[in-house]
Amino acid sequence: VAERARAAGVTAVVFDRGGFLYHGRVAAVADAARTAGLEV
Repeated sequence: VAERARAAGVTAVVFDRGGFLYHGRVAAVADAARTAGLEV
């Protein structure tokens, strides 16, 4: 997902957690996005 976002010109993404902590699948996606070079 992060590779396709970067190819489309996206450099930063925001996960609206509504006051809750990241965990589970959302945390995995956010970590992968950071690793791929996106600003989260």
